[in-house]
Amino acid sequence: MTVSVLVVDDQPLVRHAVRDILIDGGLVVAGEASNGLDAVRLTKTAAPDVVLMDIRMPEMDGIAATALICAQNDSAAQPRVLILTTFEEDENVVAALRAGASGFIGKGAEPDEIVRAVRTVHRGEALLSSTATRALIERSIRRGGSDPAVRWTTALALLTPRELEVLVLVAEGLANAEIAAGLTISPHTAKTHVNRIMSKVGARDRAQLVILAYETGLVVAGA
Repeated sequence: MTVSVLVVDDQPLVRHAVRDILIDGGLVVAGEASNGLDAVRLTKTAAPDVVLMDIRMPEMDGIAATALICAQNDSAAQPRVLILTTFEEDENVVAALRAGASGFIGKGAEPDEIVRAVRTVHRGEALLSSTATRALIERSIRRGGSDPAVRWTTALALLTPRELEVLVLVAEGLANAEIAAGLTISPHTAKTHVNRIMSKVGARDRAQLVILAYETGLVVAGA
């Protein structure tokens, strides 16, 4: 399957290097942008499948751009956003995840890792399964970086006991097959539960389910 990518970074050398990595990996580069404003504009005209987004940029940063891209009314035109960051422990990454990003990867990653990451988020999966990523989310929440009452708390009341079980396992980084094995259900049933949870709470992907679980206290930071 052909996957098109918009590369967003304010440093030309980084953009060009990433563009070459993606092309060599069999992906299509739909365009390049040097700031968030251009990124938002190009998602509408170039219609990429994935936006590979830097955070710190002039005019509009990657967090604000991610929020605007993920808030587009036409869901069919909403690309997945993958944060490409120099500092993987930067708490701005968590802000980008809250804004709708599907995950993040460091600029120091190997070329094949970047290509795999793009394909992963394009499939609707989240790059949030590592211990380091969950630790980042936990640290942000401990420092008061969330306001669950505004967005998520009432959402949990919509879920069945089984769906709450599944949500906890998603937050722990388990894939559908692992969830199925743990709950003695089929992978298809696990996938159905995950999709139903996302629909009920208004989450666009698994990354937001992880944020929901931590911010509402369903999964306790550091537990």
